[in-house]
Formats: sequence, C-alpha cells, structure tokens
Amino acid sequence: MTFCLDTVIIPPENQKPIKNAVILLHGYGGDGKDISMLTLNWKRFLDNTVFLCPNGHEKCAINPIGFQWFDLTSDDKKYILNKSLEAEDKINDFINEVKTEYKLSNSNIVLCGFSQGSMMSINIGVTSDNEYNCIVGFSGKIINKENLQARIKNKSKILLIHGEQDDIVSSNFLLEAKDFFERNKFSIKTNLIKNCGHHIPVEASSLALNFIKKNLEILKF
Repeated sequence: MTFCLDTVIIPPENQKPIKNAVILLHGYGGDGKDISMLTLNWKRFLDNTVFLCPNGHEKCAINPIGFQWFDLTSDDKKYILNKSLEAEDKINDFINEVKTEYKLSNSNIVLCGFSQGSMMSINIGVTSDNEYNCIVGFSGKIINKENLQARIKNKSKILLIHGEQDDIVSSNFLLEAKDFFERNKFSIKTNLIKNCGHHIPVEASSLALNFIKKNLEILKF
C-alpha cells in the first residue's frame, strides 16, 4: 500500500494480524523515522498493532532535510491556523487510507505526536465525528483554543506529557490545555516531567505506553 504521505511502517511482531494502529506524528523539522524510535520498545508490548509514522506533507522551512505539518516562520496567528487546518486535511486523508487498508475504525486507532505533531493529534482527534481510542501528546499545545472550541465533536481520552524545563514549547501550555479540556468535560491525564526539556525521555515514553496499553486493553507485560 502506498499512502498519500511518505510513511515509516512498523508491522506487528511475528506477523500477527493487525487489530490496532498507532499513528505517530513528528515535530517541526523532524520526520517519520525520528519518531518511529518510540516503537522500538512499544512494539514489544502492543500485540496486533501496526505503527505508522508519516512525514509531514511540506519540507521544513528552516530545515530542508526535515518536514513540517505547518509553517512557523510567521507569527501571524491567522496564517498559522489556516496552515494547520490545511495539514489536518492532509492527515485526515492519510488516516482514511489507513482505516481502509487495515479495516480499522477510530476506536482501534491511537493518535500520538511530539511538539507540532502533538498539536495536530489533538486537533484531529477531538474534531472527528467519532472518538479515537485515545490521544497522546508530548510537548505540545492547543494551536487556537477559540477555533478548537467551536469544532469539538467527540470526547476522546487524552494524555498530555510535557518537560518542566521545555524552552521551545513552554510547559505553561500543558496547564492551559488541561484547563481547556477539563472545562469541556474530557477525560484528560497530564504529566509534568521534572528536569526535562523539549524531548521525550524514557519516563514519558513509559507513561504513554501504559496509557495506550490500557486503552487498547492489551494485557501483555
């Protein structure tokens, strides 16, 4: 299968049948290979799960060997919102292809992302007509709260994790997102990792794995 986005695909171990999918969206200037490193451990505990790590649909404006979901070279909030909405369309097309290829529904799909990929996972996850299995975001934020507020269509379960010392995307955005989703009656969990900057440490990866495993009802340890 050739998807509309160039994608790193990690199939289940031992050629087990695919029952679930975890879609991992990279950060600004990264690529699918970068974020696929999470699967080195996760795949041992998530049976019957395919991992899909697509590249962004645009070359990164400041890193030509990397990709982006939307441009960040402008501070214009309307421009950023419009570019992020364009990215949503691209990613939703990709997700529909994944659902068709593997015969899955939203309830069998986990959306996960880092930084800009976290922002996209949040937006796509809660604006879909149907709930996703769950959403996991590392070091992200809500792009535009007013816009998202008007588009919420479901109450997918959410886990947000952030480094306390993140100097790229402030950890204050974690608190803002928690407040936003609690006010909108979501089931949301948050974790602030001490002595952590803008990256995914082992502690954060383990927290995310346990959350995903619980929601997919996979009991293998």
